[in-house]
Amino acid sequence: MTNAQVVFIDDDPDIRQVMAQSLALEEIAVACFEAGQPALASLSRDFDGVVLSDYNMPEMDGLAVLQAVHVIDDSIPVILLTGQGDISTAVTAMQQGAYDFIEKPFDHEALIELLRHAREKRQLALENRQLKARLRLMAKPGPRLLGDSPPMRRVMATIDPLLETSANILLHGETGSGKDALARYIHESSPRSRHNFVAINCGAVPENLIESELFGHEAGAFTGADKRRIGKFEYADKGTLFLDEVESMPLSLQVKLLRVLEDRKVERLGSNRPLDVDVRVIAATKSELKPLTESGEFRADLYYRLNVVEVSIPPLRERQQDVPMLFHHFALIAAARYDRESVPLSASQTAQLMQHDWPGNVRELRNLAERYVLLGPVALAESERGPAADADSVAGRQTLAESMDGFERSAIASALNASQGSIKDTMVRLGIARKTLYDKMKKHGLDKAEFRD
Repeated sequence: MTNAQVVFIDDDPDIRQVMAQSLALEEIAVACFEAGQPALASLSRDFDGVVLSDYNMPEMDGLAVLQAVHVIDDSIPVILLTGQGDISTAVTAMQQGAYDFIEKPFDHEALIELLRHAREKRQLALENRQLKARLRLMAKPGPRLLGDSPPMRRVMATIDPLLETSANILLHGETGSGKDALARYIHESSPRSRHNFVAINCGAVPENLIESELFGHEAGAFTGADKRRIGKFEYADKGTLFLDEVESMPLSLQVKLLRVLEDRKVERLGSNRPLDVDVRVIAATKSELKPLTESGEFRADLYYRLNVVEVSIPPLRERQQDVPMLFHHFALIAAARYDRESVPLSASQTAQLMQHDWPGNVRELRNLAERYVLLGPVALAESERGPAADADSVAGRQTLAESMDGFERSAIASALNASQGSIKDTMVRLGIARKTLYDKMKKHGLDKAEFRD
């Protein structure tokens, strides 16, 4: 693969040298090749540049290069250099999908302008492809994980290799950080998604009932057990069982849970017949379990059985750049639920959202988004912990265009800050072309130097 903006193909070494020097003066990265095959080997569907090729070459002429490039990706622009007056060649090239042609000897300025326009078209095609891919992902049924911050990327990098497996996973994170959403995402993205996802909060079930909840019971097993009950393990067979707040599970029950995890068999209370269960267990805790094992409050053998892989979910304050996207997502959900309109936030409101510490994490943000949809900007102004709304937005005088501009500026500033002013990294985070990024930075008065350490 090549990082060049232009791939130039010509069998004449003198012309290649001249072209390399000319494009270098224009700060256009170019990779020169003497034949079509090695040039094609450097291309991929992610190539964001332009192919510039001479037409008359031995072995593989310009039309053959054009056809081969379009096999790789038919949206890669191919410009052909043709002999003077060779109209039939140019017509054929355009009919077969060439972006354009230019006659020799060519005007330098005209060629540079043509290359710039062709590359802009290519970058737009890639941006549209990325957007469609994101929309397809968002359209998939089931829960989705939103966030492009480095902490969330690390979370995704950890869980992606586990999705196709049945390995037990231990999730650790503060209250409201999204442990339930992550567990559901893992289940829905796994081969077990066709079967049940069963969740139980170990801290919310009375100690005298949790054993029955997990393992089930037969009729008459204890006072009040007038009929058979299927437990969570049995109901989650071939699916996923999510044990939330597992740190609150009584020690007496931890022994029985360990046996089920090791034997993959469960016995209902009042029964002596073991039942085979095929369950993936995802446990979640807001506490560090290792110190609890050392103090005897949690069984070490159960900890290691649950903790095949541990995933730490970052609190929202450590991934502030995800806040605008999450708020927008929750606001759209609330708007659909309550049949209300969701008005975009102003730039100042978005900035204050990102400065908030969010002690309640994603749950607090979701709650604020719902209040915003129901009550309007006044909900933000009245929130004791949330951002105050500016006077114009409360009065309803901010236009939609102004709101969108404010959101865009905030998103770019956040990406620049996370990338420490690196334009390349910011382009990747936002999924936009370099020229588009520079244009938007100029529009919003943003300077990359302001974001460097």
